[in-house]
Amino acid sequence: MNAAEQAAFDQVYAAYERRSQVENYRVACVLGIIFMPVGFALDYFVYPEQLGVFFVGRLVSSVLLTIVWFLLGTEAGRRRYRWLGLVEVSIPIFCISWMIMRMGGAASTYYAGLNIVLMGAGIVLRWGLVDSLILLVITLAAYLTACLVHGDPFATGVRTLFFNNLYFLVVTGVFIVTGNYFFSRYRFTEFQLRYQLDQNRRQLEENNLRLRELDEAKGRFFANISHELRTPLTLLLAPLESIRLRPAEALDQQTRDWLDTMQANGMRLLKLINDLLDLVRLESGQLQLRPESFSVAAFVKGLASAVQKMAEDKHVRLQTRIELAVGDFWADRDKLEKVFLNLLFNAIKFTPAGGEIHFEAAPTATGGLHFKVRDTGMGIPADQLAHVFTRFWQADTSAQRKYQGVGIGLALVKELVEAHGGRVEVESAVGTGSTFAVTLPAPQPGPGARSESAPPADTAATTPTGSAATVPDEWLSRLYRRAELFPSMTPLQATARPPDTLGSGTRPRILIADDEPDMLRFLKSQLAGDFHIFEAVDGQQALEKAQQYVPDVILCDMMMPEMDGLEVSRRLRQRPGTEHVPLLLLTARADEETKIAALTAGASDFLSKPFSTTELRVRLHNLCQSHLLQRELAWQNKKLQATLEQLKETETQLVQSEKLASLGRLSAGIIHEVNNPLNYVRTAIHTLKAKAPHLPAAERADFEEIVHDTEEGISHVAQIISDLRTFSEPNQIEYGEVDVATAAKAALRFLAGEWKGKIKVDNELTAPLLVTGNRHKLVQVFTNLFQNAFDALTGKQFSGDETPHLRIHCRRQPGLLAVLVHDNGPGMAPATLEKVFDPFFTTKEVGRGMGLGLSICHQLMAEHQGRIWARSEPGKFCEFALEFPQEPSHSSA
Repeated sequence: MNAAEQAAFDQVYAAYERRSQVENYRVACVLGIIFMPVGFALDYFVYPEQLGVFFVGRLVSSVLLTIVWFLLGTEAGRRRYRWLGLVEVSIPIFCISWMIMRMGGAASTYYAGLNIVLMGAGIVLRWGLVDSLILLVITLAAYLTACLVHGDPFATGVRTLFFNNLYFLVVTGVFIVTGNYFFSRYRFTEFQLRYQLDQNRRQLEENNLRLRELDEAKGRFFANISHELRTPLTLLLAPLESIRLRPAEALDQQTRDWLDTMQANGMRLLKLINDLLDLVRLESGQLQLRPESFSVAAFVKGLASAVQKMAEDKHVRLQTRIELAVGDFWADRDKLEKVFLNLLFNAIKFTPAGGEIHFEAAPTATGGLHFKVRDTGMGIPADQLAHVFTRFWQADTSAQRKYQGVGIGLALVKELVEAHGGRVEVESAVGTGSTFAVTLPAPQPGPGARSESAPPADTAATTPTGSAATVPDEWLSRLYRRAELFPSMTPLQATARPPDTLGSGTRPRILIADDEPDMLRFLKSQLAGDFHIFEAVDGQQALEKAQQYVPDVILCDMMMPEMDGLEVSRRLRQRPGTEHVPLLLLTARADEETKIAALTAGASDFLSKPFSTTELRVRLHNLCQSHLLQRELAWQNKKLQATLEQLKETETQLVQSEKLASLGRLSAGIIHEVNNPLNYVRTAIHTLKAKAPHLPAAERADFEEIVHDTEEGISHVAQIISDLRTFSEPNQIEYGEVDVATAAKAALRFLAGEWKGKIKVDNELTAPLLVTGNRHKLVQVFTNLFQNAFDALTGKQFSGDETPHLRIHCRRQPGLLAVLVHDNGPGMAPATLEKVFDPFFTTKEVGRGMGLGLSICHQLMAEHQGRIWARSEPGKFCEFALEFPQEPSHSSA
């Protein structure tokens, strides 16, 4: 409580305490007035010698208590009730203490009277803590005074009694004080709870009264607004019908489509207004039933005929069954039409194509009627059956709901049936369908009943309107009846969408997503001149088509089945390809929460309904232009990045070329320095050859072989020098007919010291294997390949019976000769295979290779119009293939 509320509570509690205490005090006075003189009988037996004196004292006490009782009944006494209460209990205490003083002091047995006063004050008066303590102090003081005045209470013979009596007085007083303390607390808490309960009850009564007033104001508002809306809506529909009745050649097809859309939605709005007005009338008790006698069979067939077209459009079979015993019935035909049209429209709406609807009528045993509307639709969950007749209730209240509505149709059905004294029930199971049963009691014609028959529902629906002879009231009545018969759903034919095409031209592409066919058709007609349009009827389809066609802008409704506009926006922003496509949301809600939710979900813009088509075009144009500029900027950025990568690659090639040029200059210097020693060696070999004839015959063969091998080695070194010259100065090679088998044998002979006795070599090449090329270059290629293979085999640890093995063989194809060099060494990893022919790339340790061997092989094979490639499996083998082009004569050799 705040300070003001606490002050008010304290005031109320003080008043309550005053009333309660005054009543208790007066009751205690009456008890004292009665029992003080009655104690005369006790005096007669205990102290007969003091009978007259004590009787006078008791009478005086009763007189004083009577005076106190009288004062408590006055206004002045009630204001000072606490002081009077202390006086009230002091009178018997002083009287009893006077008796104790006169008869033995501490030895008197009348101390028990003080205990009785304490107990009576605790039980009857129910004092608080302070008053109880004052009472205990007064009692003890009066007893001690009486004992002291009579004599020494500590004297021998009375001391024991004094302490005994004093002990019991103190204990009794403590109990009374404690009990009164807790009782006062409980009493305060009880009063506080009761006070709060009263406050809440008064608040609830005030709120209930305010709610009733608001409910009445709401009813008046709905009634007034419904009447006010029906007038301008009627004035809109009347000229609209006049325009639609003009000859077909007076209007183009697009204008006629717009008029049909306006008429359909106007009738839908009029039906909604009429339903709301009927609900308000029912609630306020102003709806008057106008019973009449009508044929039930004609009534049922007329309703079935009215909704037959819509059922056929959805491919739903509608059947009626009327028992022969059903004849005429007395009820408000118009209100029953509302009931069963709502039930039939709901059944058609929720029954899929190929389903069935049964409309049945049968008499009851009491003379009433029993109707059934049974369908094979989607059904209603068991936990929702109790709410289907609740006003404004929807089974699916999410933004993704598939079926639209405001939840007043079935509520109106229940109200109208109960207004006839009947009842409506529903049975349903998910997946099997629903059955609505309406039971009407036997008719009770009233004084206001009319017996004339109204035209059947289908006749009223098809009566021509707008003629000059039609009375305005009759035309208005027919209009309302047509609104009742107007379906609340779009025909299935109108929901059919043409197939999407990519289109041609430079128009930007837009995806329009809306579950209302009329709105989708209208938006398409307004934007078709500026955009190439794709259509979607729910959120899931919008997401799929956005990914498929990647439009330049998306126009999406907020509330759609399967997936609402917010979820579509979130999904689009999470998927590559559509994350930057602008999206404009259409929403019927314009509150700040909706706007923030739309922007948070990733929407580029939003527009509230109803909207201006001019504003819509401007917003879409701006979003589209922004997206196109952003896409152009992204393409330019991508192009710049590609150019930058190309520049980096060119720079790398320039650096590589500079390295190769530097290597060429280095090679030229080395060639010059090595040529002179080679000439000296050639001279020495020539001298050794001249000495050979002078050697003994037994030593001459070995000597000549050694000299020949030395001469071949020097020739090979000279060839390497020549290769370096070729690498540094290419395009200086002489080509001719070369035997590949001979070149491979020469390379093996040069490397004999590397493999003989260490590695098993199978050379399966047999001459002639003729190609066009340079013998020295091919020998160099084989030498590099064999050397790499021997190095790899030497570095592998073989286990079991496996030994180092090199196999050289060939494979012929038309116009192609392939020489394969296969070893069972450690092989190469895939990453190594990709770089094995790059200049200066090597896997060997520092000082064991420059990384030029395989690069030179690649270059030399390219100069021979052939190619070299490799395949390998780590740990098992490595194989290099040399592919040479062959002339037809060579390949046939």
